Amino acid sequence: MAFMELGILVFSLCFHEFGHALAATKLGDPTPKLLGRLTMNPRAHVDPIGTLLFPMIMFLYPSFFLFGWAKPVPITPQNFRKPRRDGALVALAGPRDELDLGSRVFRCVLWFGVLFFFGYG
Repeated sequence: MAFMELGILVFSLCFHEFGHALAATKLGDPTPKLLGRLTMNPRAHVDPIGTLLFPMIMFLYPSFFLFGWAKPVPITPQNFRKPRRDGALVALAGPRDELDLGSRVFRCVLWFGVLFFFGYG
């Protein structure tokens, strides 16, 4: 169970950071792509302490949630057409993608739960 939770955490952190990188690239900043951060590959995003060590310690002291972090995606605001607006959009891209992922997973779980309840699963 712990490895499954760690896998979900790593995937969601990579998804979050990829959202920042994709938004920055689409808004005109090539920095994430040049530094190899425009990928879902965990190697590009995993922070050894925040993604692996800290969550493993949290498994020793169980709680209701699992907490961790990844390496932040570097951006160069000077590359944006409108640095103030585009910087805010890049900052919001990661949380927006997390909410989108969460709602999609919730809908899948709900859909499969309804199918199972009515005898189709």
